[in-house]
Amino acid sequence: MPVLNRIAGYADEMTAWRRHLHQHPELQFDLGETAAYVAERLREFGVDELHEGIARTGMVAIINGQGDGPTIGLRADMDALPIEEATGAAHASKHPGKMHACGHDGHTTMLLGAAKYLAETRNFSGRVALIFQPAEEGGRGAKVMVDEGIMDRFGITQVYGLHNSPNVALGRFETTPGPLMAAVDAFDIHIKGRGGHGAMPHETADPVIAAVGIVQAIQSIVSRNHKAIDDLVVSVTQIHAGSAHNVIPDTAYINGTVRTFDAQVQAMVMRRMAEIVAGQAASFGVEAVLDYQTGDPATVNDPACVSFAAQVAREVAGVDHVDAACPREMGAEDFSYMLQARPGAYLLLGQGPGAGLHHPAYDFNDEIAPIGASFLARLVERAQPAPAG
Repeated sequence: MPVLNRIAGYADEMTAWRRHLHQHPELQFDLGETAAYVAERLREFGVDELHEGIARTGMVAIINGQGDGPTIGLRADMDALPIEEATGAAHASKHPGKMHACGHDGHTTMLLGAAKYLAETRNFSGRVALIFQPAEEGGRGAKVMVDEGIMDRFGITQVYGLHNSPNVALGRFETTPGPLMAAVDAFDIHIKGRGGHGAMPHETADPVIAAVGIVQAIQSIVSRNHKAIDDLVVSVTQIHAGSAHNVIPDTAYINGTVRTFDAQVQAMVMRRMAEIVAGQAASFGVEAVLDYQTGDPATVNDPACVSFAAQVAREVAGVDHVDAACPREMGAEDFSYMLQARPGAYLLLGQGPGAGLHHPAYDFNDEIAPIGASFLARLVERAQPAPAG
């Protein structure tokens, strides 16, 4: 891969950073050790400003270029997952029940590599804001950072993020204009009936049969209420009711997840689910309460930023290693909040064959760290070229 020569020279150093982070995973916003390690590296590189304690353990580092200009934001997530590691690697987690199973150790390393290069060369105008974010895994750390004002505080005009992608060819970049990843919602349905003897169902208001009716009817939202070309997932993932063969219980419980790309489709699902729950409850003579929780919004790339980022990726990886119109994914990413606040793009970087994300045997491939760091650094240099002469 034609990575930047200076960044290629960081390869061993970046591997050491990444494996240190991998050995010391931390969760959500409780990233004291991780944040301290990242801050120490940034100070060594000579960043011009380091603003810590954003979203508790997040930080923004500023590197000034040559002359006036805008500020471009680059983001990496830092948190791990509550998973017991099963890689058997020499650099495996030292914290039982915690591991970097999504590659955030690698994302942080790639942004550190770009930071070291940019602080040394400063071959750009304006400023770059390096965003190190906590709590991507379920904590909405990106939203907290945006709500705490990082975009306005640091004058960020556009923002970019990068995520590794197992079982995609090593060094291959993938992205697409518009929605790339889905909005993720959750729902809980609590059903209250009237229990009784299993041999005398006529004396009960059976919550089990009501739950079955609700689950079956919910599936019709996808098959009958939305256009076939609009991607939508409605999955019931839990049903709980009863405790004995011959007892009809008083209550039942259902929950699940909804994935959408379009706000109108999301609103339709919310409306239909409420109608179905109320209608099915009435038909079976039970009470049912729907608790629908909207989660992270869809990750929506700015088309112009995708076009620009894809061109930069081609410089780094080659024309044949960039897909700028890849299929959308039903997974979610809280970088969506940053893309709501500023135009930008989110890209995936293939790391070759191996265990998938959130799997106990997953490990980030250190070979792609110089590729990702080169891409991030080159984004800054191409977006904000240094003054001529």
